[in-house]
Amino acid sequence: MGGLSWVCRAVLLYLVPFLNLFPISVTAVPGSFLTVKSSTSWTNSLSAPHSVKFDDGSFVTIILGTHGSPDLFNEYACGCGFFYNRTYNSSLFVIFSLYYVAGNIRGSDYPEIVWSANPKNPVSLDATLQLTSEGGLVLEAWSTNISNKSVVGLNLTDDTCNLMLLDDKNATIWQSFDHPTDTLVLGQKLLTGQQLTSEGGLFSFSITSEGLFFYINSNPPDIYYYSLFGNIKYNYSQFRNQSFAIFEFDDTSAYLDLFLPTSKYMKLRPDGHLKVYDEYWSEAPDILKSDIGICGYPTVCGNYGICTNEQCSCPLPINGTNYFQPINDRQLNHGCSLVTPLSCESYKNHILTELENITYFPFKKNLPDIHPDYLHISLETCKESCLKVCSCKAAIYNTSNRVGNCYLRSQIFSMMYADERDIREDTYFKVFVKVQNVPLPPQQQKHWLGIILGSSLVFVLFLLIGFFVFLFWKKEAANEVEEYYLDHVPGMPTRYSYDDLQAITKNFSMELGGGGFGTVFEGTQNDNTKVAVKRLDGFNQIKKSFLAEVETIGSIHHFNLVRLIGFCAEKSHRLLVYEYMSNGSLDRWVFHKNPEMLLDWQHRKKIILDTARGLTYLHEECRQKIVHLDIKPHNILLDENFNAKVSDFGLSKLVDRDQSQVVTTMRGTPGYMAPEWLNSVITEKVDVYSFGVVLLELLCGRKNLDHSQPEEEMHLLDLFRKKIEEERLLDLVDKNSGDMQVHDKDVVKMMMVAAWCLQIDFTKRPSMSTVVKVLEGVVDVESNLDYCFSNPPLPNTRARVDNQDGHIVATTSVLPSVLSGPR
Repeated sequence: MGGLSWVCRAVLLYLVPFLNLFPISVTAVPGSFLTVKSSTSWTNSLSAPHSVKFDDGSFVTIILGTHGSPDLFNEYACGCGFFYNRTYNSSLFVIFSLYYVAGNIRGSDYPEIVWSANPKNPVSLDATLQLTSEGGLVLEAWSTNISNKSVVGLNLTDDTCNLMLLDDKNATIWQSFDHPTDTLVLGQKLLTGQQLTSEGGLFSFSITSEGLFFYINSNPPDIYYYSLFGNIKYNYSQFRNQSFAIFEFDDTSAYLDLFLPTSKYMKLRPDGHLKVYDEYWSEAPDILKSDIGICGYPTVCGNYGICTNEQCSCPLPINGTNYFQPINDRQLNHGCSLVTPLSCESYKNHILTELENITYFPFKKNLPDIHPDYLHISLETCKESCLKVCSCKAAIYNTSNRVGNCYLRSQIFSMMYADERDIREDTYFKVFVKVQNVPLPPQQQKHWLGIILGSSLVFVLFLLIGFFVFLFWKKEAANEVEEYYLDHVPGMPTRYSYDDLQAITKNFSMELGGGGFGTVFEGTQNDNTKVAVKRLDGFNQIKKSFLAEVETIGSIHHFNLVRLIGFCAEKSHRLLVYEYMSNGSLDRWVFHKNPEMLLDWQHRKKIILDTARGLTYLHEECRQKIVHLDIKPHNILLDENFNAKVSDFGLSKLVDRDQSQVVTTMRGTPGYMAPEWLNSVITEKVDVYSFGVVLLELLCGRKNLDHSQPEEEMHLLDLFRKKIEEERLLDLVDKNSGDMQVHDKDVVKMMMVAAWCLQIDFTKRPSMSTVVKVLEGVVDVESNLDYCFSNPPLPNTRARVDNQDGHIVATTSVLPSVLSGPR
């Protein structure tokens, strides 16, 4: 939405993130217009007077609308308010269309969402939205502050579902029509530079000065349909009565005029289909189907699925080996999965299998040419290029006029049978998909030494049984108290039995790693969903870590936080069940010794932004502020698409919103701890400092404290200060990555973000939300920075370092001036 005024951007950048923190309850009588005479507020609640509950437990709270009018008989009407989705236990601030029967809404008539303020950031219950004459829409400590313009009310148009903020001259200050989400309403325009984005964000439809473009938002994005304008530069498209047309600056010269009888809504569906609906939400034929064809849609058969004559299947076995399996045998359109998931640790066992007579949707002949990753190379070189990069999932090789080009893909959506009508002349394609070739383990031989050792172990176990029986009975009473407490904490995730987790992990046979007071194992649930099961080890510390982690992330949800699926607290067993992160922790990719496992600049930049967004949510968007206290590469996990997610909340601290700082015992990992730990009075800025260290390590490709370096370069922060003073920051850029060298200027700019986060005075560090704005290019880095980054010594401190993962747990002696008080 490139051409937005600063007012619209203020609403988008500030209204949306804060609205999504607050679902609903109504204190004003709904109508299509609401006048502001005094402060008006709404709180998300099913008990609100204008809330409507549906059969599945979802409900809406109507702020503006025509709820209860007897004139509404068997027809839809627009409404504005909050929609609580029971399935996802989250809420959105939305404009919706509800079906009325004699002025009433039936529980079976689900609302149709027309517009949403916070589709990417749903919120929970008990939030409050305010409308005031001074600042417009206000949420806690924030208001719109729309250029000192007085806001007299909200207006929701009955026919077009357009929400507007009005001033005292009845002029529109802001309107939802200027910020389309996934739906166009009759009369709404889509300007050049704007786009529709489907629910879930996978698909987008945009209009540019060159034409119409439909994308799947992969990495990189791929076009699945387009239409060029030619030599005329068109300005906007408009959904009019019975048509969808594209115009120049006037309303007369139209490039495209689709006849759409009795249509009122146009929606980009989550599957990429563009569909229109009449006023009763009856679905009309797919607009693009005749041009694209069913098999031309990117997700028609799911990941790795193959579409043939509108039927879905998985790739056939190759040389008698079946590498793919359907996710759902009865619904093949759900896609396929690898029988053996790809593992970057076993990259030498990666192989490429050719799928014969198969092509990929971006290479259909009616789509524009895609720029190849490698030009004029041989087939074998193309395949080797994919095998060297762990994130590469497929290699596509095409030959046109005896010239070979190579395309590498990190995501695989639906493929299609290579029909001659869809293949360009004088061109042929070869599609190779990466699979894991698991070698059979050699048969183990029995040795007498093993028998002797086994007998010795049995004897030792008998000696230990008495000791553990004693511990068991001693802790049984405490365990019962803890289990009762966990059963009565609201909003807890699923509780598993220990037997369930033994079955899921095949008796804890596949270890993924260790650290954070425990060992992590791979598991598979009954629906074939992979999970990571963390078994906590130890005695005293595991209870503190277990309770901290369950209480902290059990009831919060964010895309950049590792999701806690469930837990087990049974007798002495303490286990946590997380979503599975196939690419492991960030430290494997930053401190590696393997040149094939290199992160390019785009992946590093994405990981930095993802981590910053996760910390922003913890610090500013939760009901209670959460300070992580142990941010380091080991606790940043990467999924199959290298999306970064913050994990391991075993040392985290909950802080009330009205507290600016808190006193706590020292905790964390040496090298990532902020200097204010000296007096144990900390704020969320300790996480900002740790983030700065991680950011610098990621850009430089080395640890903060690296004993393999020469003595003068052993400490990265000291070296960073020296290079800033010498104006030679390029010396620090990761030399193992050629791509990082190409983007060296962008890397240096990112280093200054790290410098801001590493200020010794925590009051001079930015908040994590400010860091996100800097990374997005909205805010500049502070210029007046102190480049002394080294940590001071820790006097008067008794510290204990946990040998398992380097954690520090310490207490700090109170200084005499504190004991005596002011004089």
